[in-house]
Amino acid sequence: MKARGHDVAALVLRATLGPMLFAHGWNKVAGPGGLKGTTGWFEALGLKPPGVHARMAAGTEMAAGVGIALGAANPLPAAAAVGLMAVAARTDHRDKGFFVFKGGWEYVGVVGGAAVALAALGNGRYSLDGLLRRQRAGVGPALLAAGIGTASAAALLAVCYRPERKPDETQTDH
Repeated sequence: MKARGHDVAALVLRATLGPMLFAHGWNKVAGPGGLKGTTGWFEALGLKPPGVHARMAAGTEMAAGVGIALGAANPLPAAAAVGLMAVAARTDHRDKGFFVFKGGWEYVGVVGGAAVALAALGNGRYSLDGLLRRQRAGVGPALLAAGIGTASAAALLAVCYRPERKPDETQTDH
C-alpha cells in the first residue's frame, strides 16, 4: 500500500524535530558544562530556583523529543516543545533580534512553529499513535499544542522568572 504524502511528511518532521529536541535536553545534562553549567546559565537568566529549572528543562526536552520521534500522544509532546521554546524566547532570545547567529529567537520560533505544525498534521500512520490507531490531527490538536504550551510557559514565567534588573542610567538618586 502506497504511503500518503502527509504520513511521510509527518515521519520526516518527527525524525528531524524529535532527535534534535532530545539532543538539546541531553546536552543540558551531559554536555561540556553538564547540569552544573546549565544551572549556572539558568541562574544568570533569572529562573528561580535554577537547579530545578535546569533539570525540568532537560527532562522535558528529552521527553518531548522521544514522544515526537516515536509519534506518541499527539499533541502533548508538541505542547511541551512549544512551552520550552516560549520560555527560551522570553528569557534568552527576546532582546537579541531575529537571527540565531546573534542569539535571536529565529531557532526557537521555528522549533515552536514546527511543533504546532506537527500537532496539526498528526503523527501519521508510521508512528506509535498510528499503530495504536489513536490519530489526532487538525485544528484542535494544533490549538491544544499552542495553547497548553503557551499557557504553561506563561505560568512558569509568572511564578519563577526573576531576572536581575539593570539600573536605569537616566535616573539619578537624589
